[in-house]
Amino acid sequence: MPNTSPTAGKAVTQPTHTLRRSLKARHIQMIALGGAIGTGLFYGSSESIGLAGPSVLLTYAIGGLMIFLVVRALGEMSVDEPVSGAFSHYANQNWSARAGFVSGWNYWFNYIAVSMVELAVVGSFVNYWLPGIPTWVSAAFFLVLITLMNLVGVRVFGEFEFWLALIKVAAVIGMIVLGAIVVVAGINNSADLPDPSFAHLWDQGGFFPLGVSGMLFALVVVMFSFGGAELVGITAGEAENPERTIPRAINQIVLRILIFYIGALAVIMAVVPWDSLDGETSPFVQIFDRIGIPGAAHILNLVVLTAVISVYNSGLYANGRMLRSLAEQGNAPRYLRTVSRNGVPVAGILTSSAVTVLAVLVVFLWPAFAFQYLMSVATIAAIINWSMIMITQLKFRKRIGPEGVANLKYRLPWARVSPWIVLGFFAVLVVLMAFHPGYRTAVIVGPIWVTILLIAYQMKRG
Repeated sequence: MPNTSPTAGKAVTQPTHTLRRSLKARHIQMIALGGAIGTGLFYGSSESIGLAGPSVLLTYAIGGLMIFLVVRALGEMSVDEPVSGAFSHYANQNWSARAGFVSGWNYWFNYIAVSMVELAVVGSFVNYWLPGIPTWVSAAFFLVLITLMNLVGVRVFGEFEFWLALIKVAAVIGMIVLGAIVVVAGINNSADLPDPSFAHLWDQGGFFPLGVSGMLFALVVVMFSFGGAELVGITAGEAENPERTIPRAINQIVLRILIFYIGALAVIMAVVPWDSLDGETSPFVQIFDRIGIPGAAHILNLVVLTAVISVYNSGLYANGRMLRSLAEQGNAPRYLRTVSRNGVPVAGILTSSAVTVLAVLVVFLWPAFAFQYLMSVATIAAIINWSMIMITQLKFRKRIGPEGVANLKYRLPWARVSPWIVLGFFAVLVVLMAFHPGYRTAVIVGPIWVTILLIAYQMKRG
């Protein structure tokens, strides 16, 4: 169906320079996968296992299915109109200018907050090897490095992110293979732990040792491990062949996430029973120690440092494109539309980096305030973003009508009911957050944050 929106085509057209379709299929697949494998897996999995025990595997399966449906909804719109503004552009086009404003600025700030924390902690990983380097020096070094990588061109960004993500993926695969060998061979180097066995998934208090409630509360932690999977929608505007590469990347997301999360955690709990994981160190360190690999802590430190850099790299990429899209919609200053000769939204990238510098200063000066309140905004912002994607998809189908739906080349499965299932799931998730001490603040901050965005939109309109 022809696109009649007044903003149609703006996100891929510039009076001077344009974004370039330089991302290959392997770049997009690894970006999509790498975005969902980060510190949430390497460290956050300890908390989720402590809340649910072995039933955390079911939690990851449920969460993975929900995220798959979110990304499929986004993919339906991205293949139909591949633009780098993704969900903000689609909300503006199919919902309203107000929705595009809220969606875009919410996502931008979400990644500013995430980048803030990633850069604030990167120094601790550098200090593991080089304790004499001040943490602010490490933060400044990686901020400049990643900014330069993003300014050179999208192909350089894609290649850099490909290798960063590959390190994370290789680490998880290596752990799964080695752990499986330990279980099958019955290797036990620890006198105070039982022999490794997959039976540990049910013989240490059952599959639901902390009840169904434990599994549900683990959902709160688990869902935010999947943050970043929606990055595949941002890449659509610079994919070489979006009609082929975007569906392929999305379809593989759920399978790969389930392998890397469920497979990895199943092996971990088979080697080290869930109630023997101390929760203070990463379960990956414990599994490497149990296997007897020397320098396990060094290996994990390298992997997590890579994960932190990868998150910031992807976040800056997404934020630069999002600011440009907002400017194209009229929801951000016009200077943010600027694209360099090599196809980079240079104004959006430099502006995002500058704001991140200020955010990192806030973390260093008032760490308790920053982590407690600003990260609460980032937490609830992810749910707002995912929910708006599903609502936008419903409005997208209503706008194009039955004939347009019939002509879609890539569709959301069970489209009559799946958006409502996902939205209901997120509503339950917010209720669970209200009962979780670590996330209760987010439930309070969320409505305040949306109100601020709505007020900002009205002020922009004058």
